[in-house]
Parts: sequence; C-alpha cells; structure tokens
Amino acid sequence: MNYKGYKELESYIKARELRITISDLVKQFPNSEKFLLTNQIIRSSRSITTNIAEGYGRYTYTDTRNFLLLQEALQLKQWSI
Repeated sequence: MNYKGYKELESYIKARELRITISDLVKQFPNSEKFLLTNQIIRSSRSITTNIAEGYGRYTYTDTRNFLLLQEALQLKQWSI
C-alpha cells in the first residue's frame, strides 16, 4: 500500500480518534483534577500522534520500527504513572 503521508496510517487515525475521545472524557472530570490529572492525560494522548508523525519521518524500516517500539514502551510507562 502506498501512503502519501503519516496522516493516512491506520495507527495515526486511531490515535487521533482516541485523542478526541480523551479530550471529551476529561471535560467530565471534577474541578479538583482539572490542572493535574487532566493536563497529564491530555499531554499523553497528544504525544501518541506526535510520536507517530516523528517516527514516520525515519529513513529506514528498521529505524522506524525501533523508534515506534521505544515510543510504545514510553507510552506504557507514562500511562502507568
């Protein structure tokens, strides 16, 4: 399959949908969490699409694969905090 850019990748599309869902979800959080937990969750969801875009710009398949594996591990770590 020939991609014209990272925005056509299924992983990017799903991550963007997740980002929108998360943004809607955190609006329902209590006021006491608006500046702490909400901020962290929104930044984390945004970093997924950012990392996919950055990884897409890698030069070789192996380089891209290694970048995405590292980013997946970082995301899991960030969600576990």
